[in-house]
Amino acid sequence: MASSLATPEASTAAPAREGYWQHLRYIMAENPLTGISFAMFIGLIIMALFGPYLVPFDPVATGAGPALMPPSPAHWFGTDHLGRDVFSRVVVATRLDLMISVSAVALSFVFGSVIGSLSGYFGGWTDRIAGRLMDTIMAFPLFVLAMGIVAAAGNSVENIVYATAIINLPFYARMARAEVSIRRNAGFVQAARLSGNSELRVLFGHIFPNTLPPIMVQISLNMGWAILNAAGLSFIGLGVQPPTPEWGIMVAEGANFIISGEWWLVVFPGMALMLAVFTFNLIGDGLRDLVDPQRRT
Repeated sequence: MASSLATPEASTAAPAREGYWQHLRYIMAENPLTGISFAMFIGLIIMALFGPYLVPFDPVATGAGPALMPPSPAHWFGTDHLGRDVFSRVVVATRLDLMISVSAVALSFVFGSVIGSLSGYFGGWTDRIAGRLMDTIMAFPLFVLAMGIVAAAGNSVENIVYATAIINLPFYARMARAEVSIRRNAGFVQAARLSGNSELRVLFGHIFPNTLPPIMVQISLNMGWAILNAAGLSFIGLGVQPPTPEWGIMVAEGANFIISGEWWLVVFPGMALMLAVFTFNLIGDGLRDLVDPQRRT
């Protein structure tokens, strides 16, 4: 009786979810590096979510230990020139850096993909206006453009996110335009039109999902670049301001002491920055295979 009352949607949802997890397990088994990269990414997420509640010291409190104390059992990564615990600051900074990276890449992906998809599908004046806009952004060195935006708008976290999103916009717009232009007259697109679908439904329901595999690789790369961009802005004083823990600020502050032998002030936040960028660069191939419709057949 229970099975006879089940709706068709409920009966098909479970096999769809099961097929998705089977595909995920297949991708992990096919390329062990993909599994390692996903594990590292999950570790970063856990550190960002729960790290601030697990660190042994307040990351902004001075006098947690003697100033410029080298790594020890009491302070795993040592202390800085104000006696703040470096380990606590590195862990807590993960949340802010990941938040900046994810927010900026999400904005640039959504707006860039929409602009590029409309440009590649409809062409004409839509393509010309979008092309000139992307050319204007690409005409400037991207980091210099980000510096100008933050300097003009103010060095807040929100403006860092907006600046990073703007400089990454052309990557998604151009890639989406190229992928949509290739597929807009394909056989499955003609079949979707003949089935009575609207132009926007054909574009975003049938063409756009097939453009995601290369875009996923670009997203993973941009996540690393966004973290480096935020760290670079903080390093030159245009990013997140002290005493907020952030990897770029910590490297900038530690650079003043590395000559005198306090290497831990630079090495540990620098290693965290390197690990995050390495993780996002490594995860790209796995994301591409995961969202590729052809790999699920």
